[in-house]
Amino acid sequence: MIARLNRPYIDGAFVDPQTDDTFARVTPVNGQALPSIASCGDADVDRAVASARRAFETSDWRRRSPRERKRVLQRLSALMLEHKDELGALITADMGKPIATATWEVEFSAEVFEWFGESVDHLFGDVAPLGYDAHATITREPIGVAAAVTPWNFPLLMPSVKLAPALASGNTVVLKPAEQSPLAALRLAELATEAGLPDGVLNVVTGLGETAGKALALHMDVDALGFTGSTAVGRLIMKYAAESNLKKVSLELGGKSPALVLADAADHEMVASKTAEAIFGNTGQMCDSSSRMVVHESIADSVIEQLNIVAGRWQPLDPFDPSAVMGPVVDKSQYDRVLGYLDIGRQEGAQVTVGGNATMVETGGFYIEPTVLRNVTNDMRVAREEIFGPVLSVITFSDDEEGLRIANDTNYGLAATVWTNDIRKAHRMARELRAGAVLVNGDELFDVTLPHGGFKESGIGRDYSHYAFDNWTQLKATYINLA
Repeated sequence: MIARLNRPYIDGAFVDPQTDDTFARVTPVNGQALPSIASCGDADVDRAVASARRAFETSDWRRRSPRERKRVLQRLSALMLEHKDELGALITADMGKPIATATWEVEFSAEVFEWFGESVDHLFGDVAPLGYDAHATITREPIGVAAAVTPWNFPLLMPSVKLAPALASGNTVVLKPAEQSPLAALRLAELATEAGLPDGVLNVVTGLGETAGKALALHMDVDALGFTGSTAVGRLIMKYAAESNLKKVSLELGGKSPALVLADAADHEMVASKTAEAIFGNTGQMCDSSSRMVVHESIADSVIEQLNIVAGRWQPLDPFDPSAVMGPVVDKSQYDRVLGYLDIGRQEGAQVTVGGNATMVETGGFYIEPTVLRNVTNDMRVAREEIFGPVLSVITFSDDEEGLRIANDTNYGLAATVWTNDIRKAHRMARELRAGAVLVNGDELFDVTLPHGGFKESGIGRDYSHYAFDNWTQLKATYINLA
């Protein structure tokens, strides 16, 4: 199966690329080589975009009723669940996600397609309040050829949250998955054809961000582009859109999310458990990970003691072990990056209270211990820069206003958590925290009904929920003279 998923998927089939270039890959599980993947360039991107444009103009996909498109997406959702073990194994092999978590990712991705398929026929237009001699409607229409450039940390979910609303709206799509984890996305395209998606409606080009991704962002025949990834690349996407056809851009970018723990937060074990889940889950490779704990000085020792205990439950294992809750980081580059930040933190004066080292080195994989750093100040690099690994920086404060100021003192604004037993403080802090999502006393952030996106340098636009349709549609006003 893996050996077959090594070429672009265009016009309903795997095709030979226009280039002989490939990129080598290894699994982070044990460092062993995986089959090389075609490294698509401009010619392959042109071919995929042309296929999408042809399908948008000549196929009946955008002309089908929302209810008919819904049925196809629901069949795709069912097929994903039917093949969840296979898709989960592809995710784990590609980027080292524990197999139980990878299976959950498949299930939730299927739910995303189910939900957007069901939602699209609940989108209604408006009638403008004009005079007696005129009638005007305001309708939402597909934008045309859409592109999605997605990251490696959720190899199936991130494509799904772009593709589901884009396809449900009647668009055709070209997807460029991350080079580190393309296998699940390629298999998804194959399943979409099996579900009844017309040829050319969904195309997948494999390749590097600086070649295939850049070509999509610069392409004059791409009408909208959705990107999830780093803020630095998000800036480039905006630049390329401006240099080309001013395509519509939505961006879900980096984060340095705070967990603000007020002095009256009583259940320190719960604070530690939920914060550990938010920073060590997915090996810390999430933009909205709670990577900064901003905790009142009066309870800091107790909370850190609990964090040190809880970290023991997150020790990495072989991700194919069903009991594993944390696996390796995605590749050698990320491994070196995280370990480099741990050295920087020590040099800046942070104290490692638990973890701080590479582990399981005998496997050949890229495993790092769950790590807690204390004595961190908010001007340190480990407090300001996105590490994207299992590293929690703990910062203390003396009063609520100082804590709020530290929590908001970041270039990012993707998510935040506040811990308090005072409902009035909970409401006030939730209002004042500058983030696209605020969790009070910890909870599940993954829910398809909730919009997900950021303030400040964490991006523009929203994924999930009915607000995601705004990324992939445009409004049309139609005026009829009745005089």
